[in-house]
Amino acid sequence: MRHTRMAVCSAAFLLATACLATAPATAQGAPRTAAMGYVALGDSYSSGVGAGDYLPGPAHCKRSSRSYPMLWAAAHHTAAFAFPACNGAHASDVLKDQLTALGPGTRLVTLTVGGSDAGFATVMTTCALGGTDRCLSAVSRARAAMDGALPRDLDRLYSAIRDRAPAARVVVLGYPHLYHLMGTCQAGLQDTERAAIDRAVDRLDTMIAERAAGHGFAFADVRSAFTGHEICSRAPWLHSVDLLRLTESYHPTALGHSYGYLPALDRAS
Repeated sequence: MRHTRMAVCSAAFLLATACLATAPATAQGAPRTAAMGYVALGDSYSSGVGAGDYLPGPAHCKRSSRSYPMLWAAAHHTAAFAFPACNGAHASDVLKDQLTALGPGTRLVTLTVGGSDAGFATVMTTCALGGTDRCLSAVSRARAAMDGALPRDLDRLYSAIRDRAPAARVVVLGYPHLYHLMGTCQAGLQDTERAAIDRAVDRLDTMIAERAAGHGFAFADVRSAFTGHEICSRAPWLHSVDLLRLTESYHPTALGHSYGYLPALDRAS
């Protein structure tokens, strides 16, 4: 957790390169015929990037056996389960590539999406490389994206989910704060930047919750579960910049899925 600024900057540059090279977030392995009872849709926070123990299938999707959808399906002995969530997915990718498993027989749909649409990978790269002023400008651009096209994109996606799975309970899960302020980190971003990033997460979660409620969907807020377990806390459930596993930077660990996301889903489902 105590990276030097140079190490953080080097990692951020490589992370930006990795993000640009990521394959399209298509959903391979989702059933093409019968609808599944539980379908887990979404982006990297749904697929389990950062949790490790990745499943066979498209390598870029990074679907983890330790992700909250897999943990929920195992705990509830769910036999009819589809897991098309994929690293890097935007709302439009979920709409285009991940809905084939839905149908009249679907009883539960979970979804985490919006962070990629808001450009959080770009924000984190800019903040690590560019200093406070550029970081705060990047955060402002992300907030503008949240207030721009993203609400409309979520509305289109949520409407399509309801049309395809009219009897399903749909649980939309939010994002945790990334940083614990005045914490253990001795280098890297300043607390001014960390606080701005956390406030942007608040704005994103608020907007997602509003759009979900407008469609009659449940919203599972994970911020309180992650309190005291953010980056720079003494017991983090989120990866900081990781030079060896760059894609996993700023994503929940296996503990974050089992102790943060899974209880939130249990309460909401």
